[in-house]
Amino acid sequence: MTELSQHSQFLRTVLVWAVPTIFAIIVHEVMHGVVARTFGDDTAARAGRLTLNPLPHIDPVGTVLLPAILLFLRLPVFGYAKPVPVDFRRLNPLRVGMILVAAAGPLTNLALATVSAFLLRAISHHEWSANTVSTAQNAAQMLYASVLINVMLAVFNLFPLLPLDGGRVLTGLLPLRLARSYARLERYGFLILLLLLSTNLVDTVITPIINAVVGVLL
Repeated sequence: MTELSQHSQFLRTVLVWAVPTIFAIIVHEVMHGVVARTFGDDTAARAGRLTLNPLPHIDPVGTVLLPAILLFLRLPVFGYAKPVPVDFRRLNPLRVGMILVAAAGPLTNLALATVSAFLLRAISHHEWSANTVSTAQNAAQMLYASVLINVMLAVFNLFPLLPLDGGRVLTGLLPLRLARSYARLERYGFLILLLLLSTNLVDTVITPIINAVVGVLL
């Protein structure tokens, strides 16, 4: 394979994975803000974050650098955007609102994965003309990437550790006294997560779940 062909193939791979990754991350964050507004907090709306325009959501590290490095290393692609601002004190009812705002992102990713899997099946069973086979193959690969990315985002974010969405869901479900004690751990959340990741404990727990959900969808 010539150097030009290798560059062309790499750019194609970037496109196939970058588009669904950025879309999944952005829609995840937007839905946090949409549900928060439904329960009385319009902080995200006033900050201009309820938009599918990627620019207000881009985090240079999480949205660009991290996915690019993972793609270059041929590892599973993952990333994050700037968190949508939510003032949980303004939610009414507070605890129900907090649970649903937190769950909105991962549930949206699961919905996107389901739609992507449905479209992938439709493309796979359709008979394409010779002129459109290449386009259909690219679309199929992008939809396959969308299924994987959205399932990974959903499962990872539902891990019950603050400040991940699963941690906020758990905080809303716990009795008030336990919830307050658990919430104090948020300042150490990323450190705890890094320690768990370094021991492969998180990967051991969530990888079988990711594989099971992807298996069902595909």
